[in-house]
Amino acid sequence: MSELDWSTPAGLAAIRDHLAGRIDGWTQPLAWAVGITPASSDPDWEYPHVNAPDGRHGLAAVVLASVLRHDGSTATLSLSASQLGAAVEGLEPARACTELDHPNLVAWRAVLEEVAANPARELVAVFVADLDDPVSSDADGSMRATFEHHHPRT
Repeated sequence: MSELDWSTPAGLAAIRDHLAGRIDGWTQPLAWAVGITPASSDPDWEYPHVNAPDGRHGLAAVVLASVLRHDGSTATLSLSASQLGAAVEGLEPARACTELDHPNLVAWRAVLEEVAANPARELVAVFVADLDDPVSSDADGSMRATFEHHHPRT
Protein backbone atom coordinates (compact mmCIF):
# COMPACT_ATOMS: atom_id res chain seq x y z
CA MET A 1 0.00 0.00 0.00
CA SER A 2 3.01 2.30 -0.11
CA GLU A 3 1.76 3.83 -3.39
CA LEU A 4 -1.46 4.97 -1.69
CA ASP A 5 -1.65 8.50 -0.32
CA TRP A 6 -2.31 8.73 3.42
CA SER A 7 -2.09 12.55 3.40
CA THR A 8 -5.38 13.52 1.72
CA PRO A 9 -9.06 12.71 2.25
CA ALA A 10 -9.20 11.24 -1.27
CA GLY A 11 -6.16 9.11 -0.51
CA LEU A 12 -7.73 7.83 2.71
CA ALA A 13 -10.91 6.98 0.81
CA ALA A 14 -8.86 5.01 -1.73
CA ILE A 15 -7.09 3.15 1.10
CA ARG A 16 -10.47 2.42 2.72
CA ASP A 17 -11.76 1.01 -0.57
CA HIS A 18 -8.58 -1.04 -1.06
CA LEU A 19 -8.80 -2.58 2.42
CA ALA A 20 -12.56 -3.13 2.13
CA GLY A 21 -11.99 -5.03 -1.09
CA ARG A 22 -9.84 -7.50 0.85
CA ILE A 23 -12.65 -8.38 3.30
CA ASP A 24 -14.94 -11.06 1.95
CA GLY A 25 -18.54 -9.78 1.98
CA TRP A 26 -17.63 -6.37 3.42
CA THR A 27 -20.50 -4.03 4.19
CA GLN A 28 -19.73 -0.60 5.62
CA PRO A 29 -21.50 -0.54 9.00
CA LEU A 30 -24.03 2.21 9.57
CA ALA A 31 -22.68 2.71 13.11
CA TRP A 32 -19.92 1.20 15.19
CA ALA A 33 -17.67 1.76 18.19
CA VAL A 34 -15.10 0.28 20.52
CA GLY A 35 -16.52 -0.15 24.00
CA ILE A 36 -14.87 -0.71 27.36
CA THR A 37 -16.35 -1.97 30.59
CA PRO A 38 -16.47 0.68 33.31
CA ALA A 39 -13.88 0.84 36.06
CA SER A 40 -16.72 0.69 38.61
CA SER A 41 -19.52 -1.78 39.16
CA ASP A 42 -21.75 0.19 36.78
CA PRO A 43 -23.07 -2.29 34.17
CA ASP A 44 -23.10 0.21 31.29
CA TRP A 45 -20.42 0.09 28.64
CA GLU A 46 -18.34 3.19 27.99
CA TYR A 47 -17.75 4.47 24.47
CA PRO A 48 -15.05 7.13 24.13
CA HIS A 49 -16.17 7.67 20.53
CA VAL A 50 -19.27 6.38 18.73
CA ASN A 51 -19.40 6.40 14.95
CA ALA A 52 -23.10 7.16 14.75
CA PRO A 53 -25.30 6.84 11.67
CA ASP A 54 -24.29 9.26 8.91
CA GLY A 55 -20.69 9.36 10.17
CA ARG A 56 -17.70 9.66 7.87
CA HIS A 57 -15.00 7.54 9.48
CA GLY A 58 -15.09 4.51 7.20
CA LEU A 59 -11.34 3.86 7.13
CA ALA A 60 -11.19 3.21 10.87
CA ALA A 61 -14.08 0.73 10.58
CA VAL A 62 -12.30 -1.18 7.82
CA VAL A 63 -9.00 -1.22 9.72
CA LEU A 64 -10.69 -2.56 12.87
CA ALA A 65 -12.74 -5.08 10.89
CA SER A 66 -9.58 -6.25 9.11
CA VAL A 67 -7.89 -6.98 12.42
CA LEU A 68 -10.98 -8.81 13.68
CA ARG A 69 -11.65 -10.58 10.37
CA HIS A 70 -15.20 -9.25 10.41
CA ASP A 71 -17.41 -8.36 7.45
CA GLY A 72 -19.12 -5.29 8.94
CA SER A 73 -22.40 -7.07 9.70
CA THR A 74 -24.27 -6.37 12.94
CA ALA A 75 -22.31 -8.04 15.73
CA THR A 76 -20.60 -7.56 19.06
CA LEU A 77 -17.07 -8.97 19.02
CA SER A 78 -14.64 -9.46 21.88
CA LEU A 79 -11.57 -7.32 21.38
CA SER A 80 -8.19 -7.84 23.01
CA ALA A 81 -5.76 -5.05 23.81
CA SER A 82 -3.31 -6.54 21.30
CA GLN A 83 -5.98 -6.52 18.56
CA LEU A 84 -6.84 -2.91 19.34
CA GLY A 85 -3.11 -2.11 19.33
CA ALA A 86 -2.86 -3.64 15.87
CA ALA A 87 -5.79 -1.49 14.71
CA VAL A 88 -4.08 1.62 16.10
CA GLU A 89 -0.91 0.68 14.25
CA GLY A 90 -2.88 0.11 11.05
CA LEU A 91 -4.69 3.45 11.31
CA GLU A 92 -1.70 5.50 12.52
CA PRO A 93 -0.51 6.55 9.03
CA ALA A 94 -3.85 8.36 8.53
CA ARG A 95 -2.58 11.09 10.86
CA ALA A 96 -0.66 12.36 7.84
CA CYS A 97 -4.00 13.74 6.64
CA THR A 98 -4.22 16.92 8.69
CA GLU A 99 -7.43 18.02 6.94
CA LEU A 100 -9.41 15.50 8.99
CA ASP A 101 -9.74 14.77 12.67
CA HIS A 102 -8.99 11.25 13.76
CA PRO A 103 -11.36 10.66 16.68
CA ASN A 104 -11.18 6.87 16.51
CA LEU A 105 -7.40 6.89 16.78
CA VAL A 106 -7.57 9.25 19.77
CA ALA A 107 -10.28 7.14 21.43
CA TRP A 108 -8.50 3.84 20.79
CA ARG A 109 -5.27 5.12 22.32
CA ALA A 110 -7.17 6.30 25.41
CA VAL A 111 -8.87 2.90 25.72
CA LEU A 112 -5.51 1.13 25.49
CA GLU A 113 -4.20 3.33 28.32
CA GLU A 114 -7.27 2.45 30.41
CA VAL A 115 -6.79 -1.27 29.84
CA ALA A 116 -3.08 -1.05 30.63
CA ALA A 117 -3.93 0.65 33.94
CA ASN A 118 -6.69 -1.85 34.73
CA PRO A 119 -6.34 -5.15 32.82
CA ALA A 120 -9.64 -6.43 34.27
CA ARG A 121 -11.56 -4.08 31.97
CA GLU A 122 -12.96 -5.78 28.88
CA LEU A 123 -13.18 -4.47 25.32
CA VAL A 124 -15.69 -5.06 22.54
CA ALA A 125 -16.17 -3.87 19.01
CA VAL A 126 -19.80 -3.24 18.12
CA PHE A 127 -20.88 -3.04 14.49
CA VAL A 128 -24.42 -2.17 13.38
CA ALA A 129 -25.11 -2.71 9.69
CA ASP A 130 -28.77 -1.66 9.83
CA LEU A 131 -30.72 0.01 12.62
CA ASP A 132 -33.52 -2.48 12.02
CA ASP A 133 -31.20 -5.38 12.90
CA PRO A 134 -31.86 -6.90 16.31
CA VAL A 135 -29.52 -5.74 19.08
CA SER A 136 -26.61 -8.20 19.26
CA SER A 137 -25.69 -7.66 22.94
CA ASP A 138 -26.06 -5.39 25.95
CA ALA A 139 -23.03 -3.52 24.64
CA ASP A 140 -24.78 -3.00 21.30
CA GLY A 141 -27.94 -1.73 23.02
CA SER A 142 -25.86 0.65 25.12
CA MET A 143 -24.12 2.01 22.03
CA ARG A 144 -27.36 2.42 20.09
CA ALA A 145 -28.85 4.31 23.04
CA THR A 146 -26.28 7.04 22.37
CA PHE A 147 -27.91 7.81 19.01
CA GLU A 148 -30.22 10.78 19.23
CA HIS A 149 -33.88 9.82 18.67
CA HIS A 150 -33.15 6.12 18.32
CA HIS A 151 -34.52 3.35 20.49
CA PRO A 152 -32.93 -0.04 19.82
CA ARG A 153 -35.15 -2.96 18.91
CA THR A 154 -34.50 -6.00 21.08
